[in-house]
Amino acid sequence: MKVQKKILGNYQNSGIRNEFAENKEADFHKMKLSRKNIYWLSQTIGWSLFVIANLIVIASSEVLPLQRIAVWIFLGMIGIVFTHLLRSVIKKKGWLSLSLKKIIPTVIIASIITGAIIYVFVFAASYIAGTLKDESFELVRPIAGIINLSAITLLWALIYFAVHYLENYKKKEIESLIWEAAVKDYELKTLKTQLNPHFMFNAMNSIRALIEEDPESAKMAITKLSNILRYSLQMERMERVPLGDEIETVRNYLDLERIRFEERLKYNLNISSDSEKIEIPPMMIQTLVENGIKHGISKRVEGGEITVKSKVQSVNGGSRLKIEIENTGSLSDTELKNSSGFGISNTKHRLNLLFGENAHFSLKNINGNKVLAELEIPIN
Repeated sequence: MKVQKKILGNYQNSGIRNEFAENKEADFHKMKLSRKNIYWLSQTIGWSLFVIANLIVIASSEVLPLQRIAVWIFLGMIGIVFTHLLRSVIKKKGWLSLSLKKIIPTVIIASIITGAIIYVFVFAASYIAGTLKDESFELVRPIAGIINLSAITLLWALIYFAVHYLENYKKKEIESLIWEAAVKDYELKTLKTQLNPHFMFNAMNSIRALIEEDPESAKMAITKLSNILRYSLQMERMERVPLGDEIETVRNYLDLERIRFEERLKYNLNISSDSEKIEIPPMMIQTLVENGIKHGISKRVEGGEITVKSKVQSVNGGSRLKIEIENTGSLSDTELKNSSGFGISNTKHRLNLLFGENAHFSLKNINGNKVLAELEIPIN
């Protein structure tokens, strides 16, 4: 609930909100007019077809005087009026939100009442027009007439409720998709704000120690650090970045870490040329590289090596980008099973948000002294 309020708060504070609200209001006004026109058109066509169909059936067996035709036309008009009044009652009483158990008897009773009222008006019109026959005054005829008109009204109500339920279902589905997209966008932004490199303090301390010993190297290190900071700030506005840009940041990061680890850290970046322009989530590889150094190489007295590879491969008629991050070290079975470290859980979460089940991530020990992280991302 707090997340929802925060997302809504961010949305309400954004400059886009007013423009979106105006567009939404205009669209709603147009949709309202369109729905109103469709409703009255449906009413007119529906009752007209009912009247015409009955007149054709009757005319096939007997001669229809003009007075009787006029009564049937009057029935159609009265049908439109009283079903419209029924619609007003449905909306005013909130029947559309009732449960199925409550709504069935309510609609049936309302249809019988409406059918009876329509029959009374039609009977009166027939009496005035002089089209009533002697058998029309028998009890069976009014009952049959009320039943027929009640059935027609019930059919009208069923169509009305079906249309509304379908519209509400689609509306909820759209709202759900919009909300899901908003939550996904918020979660991605939250994750990216967590990705600011936390090695900054170590890097700055290393640079400070380097200033007196090797000023030129210190200047280069500051340039690399500023490049990483610039990239970190830029990626907050971007959902994906070219792999080449990400690898350049990884190179800068590893060069800074070599100041601290010296000869204990070696690295190799083997990136295929056809994969450099493929877009990936920003800071994802850097986070995994940082994770490999922190949990693997830094724990070994002799240090180790980290290798990043990328290649484009064809799978089931489609193309996928495969990235491998291999570092010296090993993880226990518990660590591999849980994989709950920040770098791992963050990677899994971001891949799931962006690609769903189309992306793949795995972490495993190889050769007893190395850890391999594999990423597979679909190429659009």
